[in-house]
Amino acid sequence: MAEMLASLGRIGLFLLRVLGAIRPGHGFVRDTAAQIYSIGSRSVSIVAVGGAFVGLVLALQGYRTLSTFGAGSSLGTLLGLTLYRELGPVLAAILFCGRAGSAMAAELGLMRATDQITALSMMAIDPVRKVVAPRFLAGVISLPVLTMVFCAFAILGGYVQGVLVLGLDSGFYWSSLQQNIDLVDDFGQSIVKSIFFGIATTLIATYAGYHAPPTIEGTSIATTRSVVMGSLMVLCLDFILSATLY
Repeated sequence: MAEMLASLGRIGLFLLRVLGAIRPGHGFVRDTAAQIYSIGSRSVSIVAVGGAFVGLVLALQGYRTLSTFGAGSSLGTLLGLTLYRELGPVLAAILFCGRAGSAMAAELGLMRATDQITALSMMAIDPVRKVVAPRFLAGVISLPVLTMVFCAFAILGGYVQGVLVLGLDSGFYWSSLQQNIDLVDDFGQSIVKSIFFGIATTLIATYAGYHAPPTIEGTSIATTRSVVMGSLMVLCLDFILSATLY
């Protein structure tokens, strides 16, 4: 218990250090933009494919269940509420953690193993501002956008399965989505969740990589730890935010 509290304290202090290193400047903006491309843009494909298949499965199982009660026309409502409130932010964050979080931890761990971080300190360059803060900010910016991409492709996948395959009326599908999905209560809170998930996953990934032992084994352990702890933190935060927001 004491070790857990000590770890939380170290992560909290690291977060304060990262936030203090975020200062606008030409070099910082350029580094952040490069990381947004590396972390966010290169994750779009896997998030989109994952969202499409989640939508296909949800539509298939949801339509069968709703048809039992004579409510098959409410498939759009089921998909929209499930995706925007829970599955969209959570699954997008877990995919982001596996794709981008592991990459960040591996990059920082390799920089630690090859003494690049130590070299920056010897040149009077703050390594947190140079290599950690741009990655942290890029992750926080990218995950809400990736969450919306995930939800959009999931809804399209649900349309393909529900309307084109199962024969549900297209008007029922889109009208139920439009009438029952609220911009603030559903869409807005999905964005709020994804921002918190982005902070948690990128913080854990950068902390694990930055403090990894300077060995190849240490880098691999930090990469694994970032994915496992990041995914668990997403699930924990999802329960806390769901109980608070809804």
